[in-house]
Amino acid sequence: MSWEIVVGIETHAQLATRSKIFSGAATAFGAAPNTQASAVDIALPGVLPVLNGAAVECAIRFGIAVGGTINRRSVFARKNYFYPDLPKGYQISQYELPVVAGGSIMLAVGDLQKVVRLTRAHLEEDAGKSLHEDFHGMTGIDLNRAGTPLLEIVSEPELRGAAEAVAYARAMHALVRWIGICDGNMQEGSFRCDANVSVRRAGDPVLGTRCEIKNLNSFRFMEQAIAYEARRQVELLEGGGRIEQETRLFDPERNETRSMRSKEDAQDYRYFPDPDLLPLVIADEQVERIRATLPPLPDARRAAYAALGLSAYQAALVTSSREMAEYFEAVAAGSGAPAAAEAANWITGPLSARLNESGLDIACSRVGPLELRMLLVRIADGTLSGKLAREVFDAMWAGEGDADAVIEQRGLKQISDAGAIEQLVADVLAANPKSVAEFRAGKEKALNALVGQVMKASRGKANPAQVNDLLRRKLLG
Repeated sequence: MSWEIVVGIETHAQLATRSKIFSGAATAFGAAPNTQASAVDIALPGVLPVLNGAAVECAIRFGIAVGGTINRRSVFARKNYFYPDLPKGYQISQYELPVVAGGSIMLAVGDLQKVVRLTRAHLEEDAGKSLHEDFHGMTGIDLNRAGTPLLEIVSEPELRGAAEAVAYARAMHALVRWIGICDGNMQEGSFRCDANVSVRRAGDPVLGTRCEIKNLNSFRFMEQAIAYEARRQVELLEGGGRIEQETRLFDPERNETRSMRSKEDAQDYRYFPDPDLLPLVIADEQVERIRATLPPLPDARRAAYAALGLSAYQAALVTSSREMAEYFEAVAAGSGAPAAAEAANWITGPLSARLNESGLDIACSRVGPLELRMLLVRIADGTLSGKLAREVFDAMWAGEGDADAVIEQRGLKQISDAGAIEQLVADVLAANPKSVAEFRAGKEKALNALVGQVMKASRGKANPAQVNDLLRRKLLG
């Protein structure tokens, strides 16, 4: 019997606030160890936490964006456990009454779309960091991250396999950046995911025993970790073993997950309301004020782009970030559906390839949206063929000027003059009697060879559509 992989994701998004969630200490990345840990963060006797209002507004923005319920009253709780980088001996989080309940997010896997429900999103503080690599035989503790504001977003176990899990993580990453609540920097730990993975026989309604893979800060590592963990569980079950509920870490060098500790249940953390913090009360007016500041969301943009002729896959790609969507709209502004689809093809194809090669975000593209739009206009008006347009784009990326300047400098204007193309075709037909005979004998591929010869003779400048049409008329006439 086949197995089904079931995945639920817990996402920790560091909120884009200048200070920590319960203190005035800075949250900037890269400071010297323990220089951004205040008396509140390290739990000196007598200190009291004070809630950061900006963190609350970030949580509300998220709840609105996913269509969740903004609980008008939520409660902070103490999550008790002992770890060297947790100075209080507990973490301030939310448990029974989170700030956001429910909601959903849409993800795309190829041209297929799927809506995944969210269980909750709650505010909490981050712990510090244990440093193992910098000390020989010892571990250092850096408490700069202690108290950093996080929004923990928990999905329902509705993801099936590594590909869907990665698509979900990408969609969530795009959303929190889109609405401006998180910078999404995975290398700096601003966006981390824990994957709860289990397997079950296909058709079995009962979920299997889950294992949690902690702190996945790369989409590639997430896919590898889930795929490995699913294989490990299947092999164990098929060998007559049983899955132990535990927390595991992913080793990217060995491409395997390793046991870290047994997985705790909620009762093991002995949650109770934090006596130092009043319940969080949110007014309707605050929710509506924040709602009015939200930009058009990815789902609405995707629907609008589909109306312009983009496929679901194209629409998902151009809404992978707010900057990408704004770039696309600037290129396709005022154009009809064919131009919009062509704009999407160029942005998700040649432009994205160049950005990836150069390690650049689209906001730093060497070819601006208006420059790319002019290039597409030159394809549409017959000045450039698709092949010549790629050459012009590469020159634009290299800094040789806009499309018109490159066309002029390199003499790349497409030949669309009927008389010039007719002479080229006549010369090629006269020089290639064998290909002419093969085409007239029914070999369609011979036409491609003749087209290639005309394009070669014109140094790629002849209008391909005109060449193809004229050759067929001459050969069949």
